[in-house]
Amino acid sequence: MASQTQASDDAIQLTVSDGIARVTLNRPERRNALTFALWQRLGDTFDALSARREIHAIVLTGSANSFCAGADISEFGEVRANAEQARQYEQAYEGCCNRIAASPKPTIAAINGYCMGGGCNVAMSCDFRVAVRHATFAIPAARLSIVYGIAGTRRLLSLVGLANAKRILYTAETFDAERALRIGFIDDIADDALAAAQAFAQRLNACAPLTISGAKTMLDALASGNGALRDGVVEALLDQAAQSHDFREGRAAFAEKRAPRFRGE
Repeated sequence: MASQTQASDDAIQLTVSDGIARVTLNRPERRNALTFALWQRLGDTFDALSARREIHAIVLTGSANSFCAGADISEFGEVRANAEQARQYEQAYEGCCNRIAASPKPTIAAINGYCMGGGCNVAMSCDFRVAVRHATFAIPAARLSIVYGIAGTRRLLSLVGLANAKRILYTAETFDAERALRIGFIDDIADDALAAAQAFAQRLNACAPLTISGAKTMLDALASGNGALRDGVVEALLDQAAQSHDFREGRAAFAEKRAPRFRGE
């Protein structure tokens, strides 16, 4: 499939090639911090990519030497100056992260440097996280008298456990990639996080999209602690796969000893 790229000066760049979408946060002068409007745009971007059948995986990264510094605090005096604005801001911010997490596509955060505050929530909203060795992490909410949101806190707890989550949120301390890997915040360290994420995305690209989306739906529901999935959801996932072109293609490819050509339908 032909690649397509947005304008180079766009704050959110998109490239699509061979079934892999790459979303790049591009505000290097602000360490790729996101404004109120950009939280909404990033969520819209993931919604649009999620609806495209030809896309089988999404890689999220940042420009220059930063992944994402989270919220652009410089605009807080205008967009988060009172309780009502704070609620609206949290809805946009949490809504963005929730939409990333809800994508049926496998998502990979390529953390190429600075990852702070809401940027950590963005990374945690992805299925996988790979970071460069010099990456640095922190959630500095305790230095701003901000209570980290429930969805982000749940993601943090599920990744690092109770004691580590408390330490990260209570102290606002910075931690490096080695500690992030040790406590489970990230999955891997690589010299080139983007190259590693792209290579993993290509491996996922060769697998059946309906299998991945079905497994993601069930695993995320089970991990959330909400218990059983809604009535009929699992049955619908199983029926969709069993009746799909890809199931027939997988059987044929196995019999013919060739690589399957999945379409996600």
